[in-house]
Amino acid sequence: MGILYCSKENIFHLQTPNTSYVLGVLDGKHLLHLYYGKRIDEYTSILDNFPIAGELAFSPIDVPEHFMSTNMLPMEYPCYGSADFRTPAFHAEYEDGSSVTCFEYESYEIIKGKKKLEGLPATYVENDSEAETLEITLCDRLTGVKVVLSYTVFNQVDAITKSVRVQNDGNGIVTLKSVLSSTIHLFDKNYEFVHLEGAWAKERSIQKRPLLNGCMQIDSKRVTSSHHHSPFLALARPYATETQGDVYGFSFVYSGNHLEQVEVNEFDTARVNVGINPFGFSWQLTPGDKFQAPEVILTYSDCGFGNMSRTFHKLYRTRLVRGKYRDEKRPVLINNWEATYFNFNEEKILKIAEKAQSVGIDLMVLDDGWFGKRNDDNCSLGDWVVDKNKLPDGIESLATKVNDLGMKFGLWFEPEMISEDSDLYRAHPDWCIHVEGRNRTPARQQLMLDLTREEIRDYIVDAVCSVLKSAPISYVKWDMNRNATELGTKSLPPQRQQEFAHRYVLGIYEVMERITSAFPDVLFEGCSGGGGRFDAGMLYYYPQYWTSDNTDGVERLSIQHGTSMVMPASTMGAHISAIPNHQVGRTTPLTFRGHVAMAGQFGYELDLNTLSDEEIEIVKEQVKLYKDIRDIVQRGELYRLASPFEGNNTSWEYVHEDRVVLTYYTIRARSTTGKTNVKLCGLDETAKYTETTSGKTYSGSYLMNVGLYFEDKKDYSSTMLIFQKQ
Repeated sequence: MGILYCSKENIFHLQTPNTSYVLGVLDGKHLLHLYYGKRIDEYTSILDNFPIAGELAFSPIDVPEHFMSTNMLPMEYPCYGSADFRTPAFHAEYEDGSSVTCFEYESYEIIKGKKKLEGLPATYVENDSEAETLEITLCDRLTGVKVVLSYTVFNQVDAITKSVRVQNDGNGIVTLKSVLSSTIHLFDKNYEFVHLEGAWAKERSIQKRPLLNGCMQIDSKRVTSSHHHSPFLALARPYATETQGDVYGFSFVYSGNHLEQVEVNEFDTARVNVGINPFGFSWQLTPGDKFQAPEVILTYSDCGFGNMSRTFHKLYRTRLVRGKYRDEKRPVLINNWEATYFNFNEEKILKIAEKAQSVGIDLMVLDDGWFGKRNDDNCSLGDWVVDKNKLPDGIESLATKVNDLGMKFGLWFEPEMISEDSDLYRAHPDWCIHVEGRNRTPARQQLMLDLTREEIRDYIVDAVCSVLKSAPISYVKWDMNRNATELGTKSLPPQRQQEFAHRYVLGIYEVMERITSAFPDVLFEGCSGGGGRFDAGMLYYYPQYWTSDNTDGVERLSIQHGTSMVMPASTMGAHISAIPNHQVGRTTPLTFRGHVAMAGQFGYELDLNTLSDEEIEIVKEQVKLYKDIRDIVQRGELYRLASPFEGNNTSWEYVHEDRVVLTYYTIRARSTTGKTNVKLCGLDETAKYTETTSGKTYSGSYLMNVGLYFEDKKDYSSTMLIFQKQ
């Protein structure tokens, strides 16, 4: 495993445990993508047999040595201005007004381990023996522009990371218009384009459609990764299922404007591009400057979507999430938002906390409304000073009293925002994102702070850190409740204004790095109106994320199922809320809601004091049960056994060491008397597994091949079974 180089053939072979990625240099100039898929042993002759599609008609010859055109070649990092008419990965403008770039192979280096990406989140290694990295340098000899393509291969995970660094080694100013992070080629179009679309309260629905000639893409232009299209793409054979078939997965480690695109040309070959969205983007490089593009994670599975997901889960859980809470058990929490909204005082919060402590909950979280004059969402964002009308003795007093109950205390912030009705806005009306002479469009009665400016970043860091230093705070919920409009900043000259979107993202990364580093013992959870910025970039700073503002158990089945295509259960915040549900008005049983929420980072979003004695006993059992199984859910391998997108039932299975958790959910009762069969996965066929409640023992082969049967007799019903391997 690792990276092999054949100098005679000029071939690079990247090997993970089960996959191969092969590059070749044609005539010492043209870097070609030759293969990505199931692991192969023979690779040195692949350049002699790589597929050239179609005829030369209307394809200008720019590789005269072979009477070929780059329009027909699988270029590993295609640039604008050649005979290749497909969408390029790289596009730049030069001082003479031209946009022609011609990258040729210059050199390579293989190093142990993996370098950090300056200013950007990325996967990492804890020891250089875990991975190898290949860096290939391409050069445009006329302008002096170089790109360094970086590939990291992990020894224990079937994942390859790719990123790009641009260097202006010439004498003129270069304006970058597109710097995508990854291009690969597939040599036929018989794939489905699989992505996660959504909206607020309906995040990450799985969408599939066949590839067609032309361009198919998803993207964001909102300065966040967005509720609407996650920065993830899979290409799967039409017959692919959870357990079989070829699937390629691409996950972009970035939290801003993104593009995932597949272009099928006239020869029916597919080019896959992933990176920062070129729309509204430019970046000026003066001589000596560098630009670092974010990282893309690639994985290939010949065993369907489930294996693809488990690869992402393992890598992200262990080598993207960082810090104390990567491996620690996370607390069961209760959040007051749906219990009180803005209408609370210290007495009311303590009453909720006391009840929560009595049922075994670990953490009390105070949500929006504790600062400024925040009695609704019209004011006070930016004024991170406690409202003494609600909390006369301050945050420290409340946090200490919660601690005295034997619980930890957490607090909500929305530091990237500013209200027009705030002391901060009155003092600094120019601190919001705006363009002089244009309207300042509010959303949720708020504007966004301009994080491209150093003094504003410093203000946010100082304000948040001041609060965190003032009280025993163990958890922060970091919210972000709008998308950006009227993009502009006085921190940049006119010719650099289109750098704004990326600089904003770099700004929030810097802010989060500074704050999370200053408080390593605080558990940070991200949020953006729920899952509006739930992406791999955020996991580098927050080990968990609020999956959706929609807490309805039925809706959450789809939301959490879709999210699990990329994100591990250890990152998904999932809570039980009140009924009728505040988003959709549905009434579902407490047990059902509990089993759904236990599939992620478990908590409550209601006032326990409103529950009956019988319901409180159920809550006690839920908390006890989750604490028993949370290692399995948070660390285990997930198998999606039945999909809410395909039928009336959902079933998830978690396997960790010698224990298994199986959940089965029914949406609607059926009049038929038949039962639904569920076959487990990922077990030891030769071992025995005992179901802990009934005491029944089954062989692994029985559970995986015969399976278990469940009745669909009640609406919104669920079953959880726990197995112990003997």
